[in-house]
Amino acid sequence: MATPNSTTFSHLSFVLVGIPGLEPWHPWISIPFALMYTVAVVGNCGLLLLIATQRRLHEPMFIFLSMLAVADILLSTCTVPNTLAIFWFGPKAISFSACLTQVFFMHFVFATESAIVLAMGFDRYVAVCNPLRYTTVLTNANIGKIGTAIVIKSFCLVVPFVFLLKRLPFCASNVIEHSHCDHIGVARLACADITINIWFGFSMFLLTIVADFMFIAVSYVLILRAVFKLPTKDTRLKALGTCGSHVCIILLFYVPAFFSVLTHRFGHNVPRHIHILLADLDQLIAPVLNPFVYGMKTKKLWEQMVCVLSQKGKWF
Repeated sequence: MATPNSTTFSHLSFVLVGIPGLEPWHPWISIPFALMYTVAVVGNCGLLLLIATQRRLHEPMFIFLSMLAVADILLSTCTVPNTLAIFWFGPKAISFSACLTQVFFMHFVFATESAIVLAMGFDRYVAVCNPLRYTTVLTNANIGKIGTAIVIKSFCLVVPFVFLLKRLPFCASNVIEHSHCDHIGVARLACADITINIWFGFSMFLLTIVADFMFIAVSYVLILRAVFKLPTKDTRLKALGTCGSHVCIILLFYVPAFFSVLTHRFGHNVPRHIHILLADLDQLIAPVLNPFVYGMKTKKLWEQMVCVLSQKGKWF
C-alpha cells in the first residue's frame, strides 16, 4: 500500500492532554471542576423545574431565563465531562469527527447564550421603557420567534467553523495541548495556511459577542434615560431593581469571555496553562452562578422557591 502524501494526509484522531504543565495537579484541579459542574447542572435543572411547574413564573422574563438555563447546561456539558475524564485518566484520544462536533456545539451554544442575554436585555428595555405594551410585545408567539431566530442565527454563524477545519490537511502532530477541541487550537495543527480560519474566528467574535454586547449597552442607555425621567426616587430605584439580575448575568458572561479573549490575543507573556485554565473556567462560571443570581435577586422567583420548599417540608 502506498504511503500517503504528507501534504494531504489528515489524522483520524487527536489526543487531548488537558492542561500542559499542570499534569501532576490534574487530580486536584478536577475536584473544584467536578463540584462546579455538579452545582451548574443541579442548579439549572432545579431552575427549569421550578419555572415549568409554577404558573406564576410563566412570564417572558422567566421564559428567557429558562432558555438561559438550558444553554448553561449545554455549555458546561460540551466540555467539562471530557475535561474531567482527562484529569482523572490521563490524555484522551478523540476522533476527528467527534472533535469537529465538540467545536461546533461549544461555539454554537456560546453564541446562543450571548444572543439569549441580548434577548433578556430587550425584555428589560420593554418592561422599563414601554411597560404598558409589555404583554402585547412579548407574547408567547413572539418569544418563540425570538428563540427560533437565535438558534438559526447561531447555527449559520458557527457551522462554517466545521467546514473550515474539515478542509485542512493535518500531517504533523495530532496532540492538542488543551482539554477540549477548540477551533483555533485544532487549526494550528494543520500543515496549511490558516489565515482564513483566524480571520473568520475573529469576525465571528465581533458578530456575536461584541455585537450583542453593544446592543445590550444601547438598550441600557435607553433604559437609564427612561428611568431618570421618572418622577420620584422610589420609582427610579424600583425600575432599576428589575434590571439588577440581568446586569449580573451580563457581567458573569461577558467579563470572563472578554478577559479570556484579550489575554489569549495580547497576553503573550501569560503562561499557556493559564490560558487553558481560563478557557475551561469560561464554560463553568456563568452556568454555576446564574441560577443563584436570579434566585437571590428576583423577588418572585425567590418567593416561589421558598413556597415550594416549605410545601415539601410540610409533606415530609
